[in-house]
Amino acid sequence: MTTELGMLELAINDGVAELRMNRPDRANSLNEQMWRELREAARELDADPSVRVVVLIGNGKHFCSGIDLSMLAGFRDDTAEPGRAAEALRRTIMDLQDVLSWFERCRKPVLAAISGACVGAGLDLAVACDLRYATADAQFVLKEVDMGLAADVGVLQRLPRIVGEGVAREMAYTCRPVSGTEAERLRLVNKCFETREELEKGVLELARELAAKSPLAMRGTKRAITYARDHSVADGLDQIATWNAGTLLSADLEEAVAAFGEKRAPRYAD
Repeated sequence: MTTELGMLELAINDGVAELRMNRPDRANSLNEQMWRELREAARELDADPSVRVVVLIGNGKHFCSGIDLSMLAGFRDDTAEPGRAAEALRRTIMDLQDVLSWFERCRKPVLAAISGACVGAGLDLAVACDLRYATADAQFVLKEVDMGLAADVGVLQRLPRIVGEGVAREMAYTCRPVSGTEAERLRLVNKCFETREELEKGVLELARELAAKSPLAMRGTKRAITYARDHSVADGLDQIATWNAGTLLSADLEEAVAAFGEKRAPRYAD
């Protein structure tokens, strides 16, 4: 099944949702409509029981070149009282943060397949995903300092937890491009592919493999890892104990045990 969503394309097959940013003539830069549609899509995919894994891709040459610059002009309101204008801008920034956080909050694993440019807000989007894969010639650029501003929709908070503080600071301060090959060495991406065709094939194969696993176990695992990242070990242990107290004795566990005993692949309900 393939659906057009304005600036996005969505195809769902065998539990895998391919969500494609479809603004290739603008290098998939994020205008107001695409920001809105990304949040709507993330919410719907989170709620859809037939979707077990999400793969995020950019149509055309590039993954995402960042926020559409036309939006920046709209952030300034010289007619408003300064305090109220500042409050309104803060609310706008927090709303954009929420769009990308929906991919982190999505209960299903979200995999990003990155080729070409992954710049600015495109990198913010990529680091909100669970796993990242790239072509060797992909270009990751934390561009904001060179634009005269500090990145504000998630990359400065998430990137250091992925690559370490020193690497994140260097990328943020220098704004230098990081290739897909280097990104793999830095652990920014999980694996690097030579071509876009190999990238999409490899990521979709992995997505189908993950989609065949227990959806309840996958959701619990994603939640536990994200929670543990932001809390103490003791808090994390308490969280997973509470989760498993409510979900451990499930139909998924029964099916996993039965499939193991019968030497067959498990078949999990949505």
